[in-house]
Amino acid sequence: MDGFKKFLLRGNVVDLAVAVVIGAAFGALVTQFVAAFITPLVGVFTGAAGAFSQRTFTVADVIFPYGLFIQALLTFLVIAAVVYFFVVKPINGLMERFKTEPEVETPTKECPECLSSIPQPATRCAFCTVEQLV
Repeated sequence: MDGFKKFLLRGNVVDLAVAVVIGAAFGALVTQFVAAFITPLVGVFTGAAGAFSQRTFTVADVIFPYGLFIQALLTFLVIAAVVYFFVVKPINGLMERFKTEPEVETPTKECPECLSSIPQPATRCAFCTVEQLV
């Protein structure tokens, strides 16, 4: 029980839980925004009378609610755009801005035992642990 308590109280588990709750709330907010504003605009542009999300077609007495699918697709696209433009793009910009260490290629050699590529000054292979001749 003590290990479980330590697991739950670690910082990253609590951060993840908060992110899931905030993400669910944000998803619900965007879903309602799309249902209240975006989907009716699609209905106006396509000439559909009434709620576009209620649009259906019938084949052999089976009803296909394509309006709900289009509303879900629009919700997904809005969430993906918001996440990309307000989370991914700024974080990538920050990571690039604060990148301090230039990537330098170190010379490598092949391990004669497992044929893995290892750094030239290595005295032991990191993959198979065979001692290397220096």
